[in-house]
Amino acid sequence: MNTQSSTFIKNYSSIILLLVGIIVGSILGLVLGKQVEIIKPLGDIFLNLLFTAVVPLMFFAIASSIANIEKSEKIGKLLIMMVLVFLSTMLISAFVMVLGTYIFPIHQSIALLNIPIEAIEKETIGAQITQLVTATEFFELLSRKNMLAFIIFSFLMGIASLRAKKSGEEFRQFLNSGNEVMKELLEMIMKFAPIGLGAYFGYQVGVFGPELFGIYAKSVGLCYGVGFFYFVVFFSLYAFVAGGAPAIKMYWKNNIVPSLTALGTCSSVASIPANLEATEQMNIPPYVRNVVIPLGSSLHKEGSVLSAMMKIALLFAMFGRDFMDVNTILIAVGITIVVSVAEGGIPNGGYIGEALVISIYGLPLETLPILMIITTLLDPITTLLNVTGDTVSAMLITRFSEGKKWMYAQAV
Repeated sequence: MNTQSSTFIKNYSSIILLLVGIIVGSILGLVLGKQVEIIKPLGDIFLNLLFTAVVPLMFFAIASSIANIEKSEKIGKLLIMMVLVFLSTMLISAFVMVLGTYIFPIHQSIALLNIPIEAIEKETIGAQITQLVTATEFFELLSRKNMLAFIIFSFLMGIASLRAKKSGEEFRQFLNSGNEVMKELLEMIMKFAPIGLGAYFGYQVGVFGPELFGIYAKSVGLCYGVGFFYFVVFFSLYAFVAGGAPAIKMYWKNNIVPSLTALGTCSSVASIPANLEATEQMNIPPYVRNVVIPLGSSLHKEGSVLSAMMKIALLFAMFGRDFMDVNTILIAVGITIVVSVAEGGIPNGGYIGEALVISIYGLPLETLPILMIITTLLDPITTLLNVTGDTVSAMLITRFSEGKKWMYAQAV
């Protein structure tokens, strides 16, 4: 029992500390009212540290991960199939959340922050895409307002270093070293998160009032509801596509341990062993499971995409903007997928993802604590979908690679 308790505290220590900070900050906000503004600089310091670390962190994380990919003609077809399945399922999860926010709108009439959005949706769709994916000068890439363009640049830099082969070996070592250093820096900054977020949440409660709790409750409730619906219905549907009714039974029979591991650890990486064992029991061939599961833990983020779409819809609601516009939805879907993939290999990547979202939309810093707090509350359901989505995706990839009889052909 003591071992279980210590394991639980270890796995959830960061979330527990953040919640404690938020609760203390909320109490101060309720008691002190607008006088709580005196502690707001603590939140500002935390946010400034986070934003200054975002640019180099994303560069080293993305460029080093691409640069270290081992070339192999043998798995080329598998990788193409994996990308198609990963992208398709993340797109579906995004549109499921769009439907959820349409059926259960998140306070579309509320405008808590009376600061105008420097919205990218004012321009044509072509101009929006150009503005999102490119910058006119190199130094502009280093601004948080051009983070999506910087992510693409980092991908290209990683590919270039990979193509350089032996000549690029020292540069790849530099990327790997920089990645490790930036991870340590982020861990140092995140130790300040309970104080920083607590101070900012206290400020929000003191200035905007206790009605803020209702917004959090409805948003979190919507995401958990849609998330569990997606978990049960769509994962069963994917399993059916992979192998009919027998595949559904096989999937849920072997999905218990990965699900509990995901909820117990809130970590996709920590759930890799459980997923590998589950896919072995599902008769997924080794060449599929040994590639799809490790890469999926970083690149395949259905839960992250689903929650990110809800948070973007919430931001639009808070600023009194209409989210249910075709161009707005399409750009939001693209942003959530790119951000979810980019944050995959980064510790506390969800928080970095929120920084990227508000940077891309040109939102004020005051919105970041709101998203970070919601991210903390949604961590269990997000991880559950991220982890268990990898196993059912492995089934789909095997179906498309091995044919209809894959379950029986691989059986021992």
